[in-house]
Amino acid sequence: MNRSVKQQFAALGILFLVGFGVAHDVNAQRRNPAFQSPTVDPSLPHVLLIGDSISIGYTKDVRKQLAGKANVWRPKANCGPTTRGLQSIDQWLGDRKWDVIHFNFGLHDLKFMGPNNENLADPKSDTSHQQVPIDQYADNLKQLAKRMKRAGTTVIWCQTTPVPKGAKGRVVGDSKRYNEAAEKGLMEVGEIQVNRLYDFALKHGELQRKADVHYSSEGSAKLAEQVAKSVNAALSKEAQ
Repeated sequence: MNRSVKQQFAALGILFLVGFGVAHDVNAQRRNPAFQSPTVDPSLPHVLLIGDSISIGYTKDVRKQLAGKANVWRPKANCGPTTRGLQSIDQWLGDRKWDVIHFNFGLHDLKFMGPNNENLADPKSDTSHQQVPIDQYADNLKQLAKRMKRAGTTVIWCQTTPVPKGAKGRVVGDSKRYNEAAEKGLMEVGEIQVNRLYDFALKHGELQRKADVHYSSEGSAKLAEQVAKSVNAALSKEAQ
């Protein structure tokens, strides 16, 4: 077999693996109940949850806790950093007028990347950088909040949850720093409610995985209590 033929077979192999990986990711999303559309009751208000894997973890439980009170939706994806949010927000919002939009970005923004954008790089390395610097993060959030205000009756910004000791590619305390910058910027936008999930999560740190920003199933259910409480308060105020 000559070299060009071998190269063609190698290329086909790579395409097969990439295609298999994409199909696997799509199938995994379909199996995750968080990515399934709710059973819609047209008489109920519509709520949209936007966020990363932390929000994916609590979506199912938020739906349970708001059953009979709201149709709870979310994008069928990990919403990642604010840069992805700016690219995708129109698609996520669609043409619906939302009663409540509850959104969070942060853990992907503050994580460190390598010189060639390697994921979760060593924060101590001189060649590492945060995916979205804090000033850009705050500015991106303001742009996103302004867009959401045009699509939602009530918009709730949710604090980013803590980075625990030992978590790879992130620095303890950066969630607090990014939250403070976000809240300061969003005050300039005005009429954005705040869900203080960071403070709530600190009180239940035992439910966060060791050296991992993610939560156990019990932890996600606990976070869902705070999210559902925040959304329900907004819905109750709208109903008055």
